[in-house]
Amino acid sequence: MDQQIKREGLVSIIKYDGDNEALVWKHPAEDFKMGTQLIVHESQEAVFFKDGRALDVFGAGRYTLETQRLPLLEQFFKLPSDAEKTFHSEIYYVNMATLMGIKWGTDSKIRLLDPVSGLPIEIGACGEFNIRVSNSRKLLRKVVGTASGFEPGKLFGENGEKGYFRSLVITQVKSSLAQIIKEENISILEIDAELLRLSDILKSRINGMFEEYGLTMPDFFINRMITPDEDPSYRRMKEQYAQQYLLIRQEEIKRMEAEAAAERKAVEAQAEVRLKVIEAQGRAEILKIQKSAEAEGYRMQAAAEAAEMQMKGYTYQQETSRLVSMEAMKNGIGNSAGGASVLGDLAGLGVGLGAMNGVMNMTKDALSPMAEQGMQMGQTIEDLLKTSWDCSCGQVENTGNFCSNCGKKRSK
Repeated sequence: MDQQIKREGLVSIIKYDGDNEALVWKHPAEDFKMGTQLIVHESQEAVFFKDGRALDVFGAGRYTLETQRLPLLEQFFKLPSDAEKTFHSEIYYVNMATLMGIKWGTDSKIRLLDPVSGLPIEIGACGEFNIRVSNSRKLLRKVVGTASGFEPGKLFGENGEKGYFRSLVITQVKSSLAQIIKEENISILEIDAELLRLSDILKSRINGMFEEYGLTMPDFFINRMITPDEDPSYRRMKEQYAQQYLLIRQEEIKRMEAEAAAERKAVEAQAEVRLKVIEAQGRAEILKIQKSAEAEGYRMQAAAEAAEMQMKGYTYQQETSRLVSMEAMKNGIGNSAGGASVLGDLAGLGVGLGAMNGVMNMTKDALSPMAEQGMQMGQTIEDLLKTSWDCSCGQVENTGNFCSNCGKKRSK
């Protein structure tokens, strides 16, 4: 302790002088005076220990030892008020850092029944875990006792040493692993996919026992499951699994093919429906275009006829009067005798108007004024025909243009 300042054989500064690998280190001095300086490094705790009891605990920092700082020690030992007098106590430094990469492995095979196939099987396991002190008082009281130091190897064994807690970890792994595989219905052939879940469950169970000793396991890993590749039961299990996998895969392929075929039919049906809709829309559009073209042709023909009449300088009414007169003359209105002749002439005039309607290809609305004009002209001619005349042959009251007796034409 070259850096410690001594006064009358007593240290005035208490600090950690152990190595970096120690889990617990006991300070060599046991007699101290009030006012002594206590130094605790990061990730450490200093515990005052007396008569088998872990008492006052100090975390990282620098402290001056006074009665108010040692309340638990004061209960069991009357501390001196005089700074020149000493008090007796043991001081342990506990490493609170996490110890990493502690290896573990089962020392014998784990016998169990595969929950899927029901075949007996033997497996092994190995891995690593990390550990740290969670309660320094418990660790000193339950594990360290009066030892002057404590290395991590003494807890879990190294270099062939067994270690205090190695048997605890291995026993818990062997008993819990078989139980978990059964409860979770995990096939041995698929166990590699479940290593993380198995690790978490084992960590929880092992921590339940470590808590009693002031330790905690923040991480636990199963790195490898050791399977008996040469065991006949294991080989038979793999064959059964392979056959089952092939059957399942074949069924999946058939299902996928059926689904693909059904989907293809649905797509084809939808495509056929869309094609029919498109065809119907096309036919409707063509019909619409045809009718529109016909209507446009009728409109253009009517417009051309109207323009032609306008260029000739007469109207629809004038043209209708001309056509009616010509039709009346062509049908010989007035050639027949008596009222029957007049009615025949008028009937001939009606037939002429019907024929004229077909020739001109006009609409009903366009022909209405012409028909009205024709009726007016027909009435005028009828009035004229009703005037009787006497022929030179002696026939009297002729009503037509020719004599009903001799056939002589009516004179003006």
